[in-house]
Amino acid sequence: MRPFVAGLVLAAGASTRLGQPKQLLPFGSTTILGRVISEARAATALDEVVVVVGGAAAEVRRRVDFGDARVVENPEFSQGCASSYRTGITALDARAEAVAVLLGDQPGVDRAVIDVVVEEWRRARDRIMLASYRGHLGHPMVFAQTLFEQLVALRGDKAAWKIVDAQPDWVRPVSVDRPSPFDVNTWQEYEALLQDTAPPDR
Repeated sequence: MRPFVAGLVLAAGASTRLGQPKQLLPFGSTTILGRVISEARAATALDEVVVVVGGAAAEVRRRVDFGDARVVENPEFSQGCASSYRTGITALDARAEAVAVLLGDQPGVDRAVIDVVVEEWRRARDRIMLASYRGHLGHPMVFAQTLFEQLVALRGDKAAWKIVDAQPDWVRPVSVDRPSPFDVNTWQEYEALLQDTAPPDR
């Protein structure tokens, strides 16, 4: 039986630098978060998808198609992204032997990249595996179940990167031959995303 791997989409940010919920910015025929969820759900390597919302949660729930993804709300989203790890990890299926972390503002991380990284984790079972976009480390980041307690114990911002930076011997990059995907925190980054990406309408 193949190991159960959960996908965890972190989408609880308050979008303070943008001034409106970035999760709901238009992207193709959907929104930025809608695209991320669509790609996560389409990834055959993931056995479930859990989405953590927080900022503008009611509007996000109303306007985003979550499909069969499970939505959990982080009431402490203002305390940094580590709070979303606590909310999300505790909501995972008890069978999860690993979690693949995705960002709700990175619609360029598509199903193909998710499948490559997660299936490589299934093959090698390292503690941490993450995408390496031509040498630049990024998401998805896959953490083995043995690290769940450490993830839940994190506080503040940067979150899981603290573990990655502190324990480089635990980390195995998975090479992805494409540029690093954009994430969106400002209008300039959103405009750059739209100029760089022609989102497929799947």
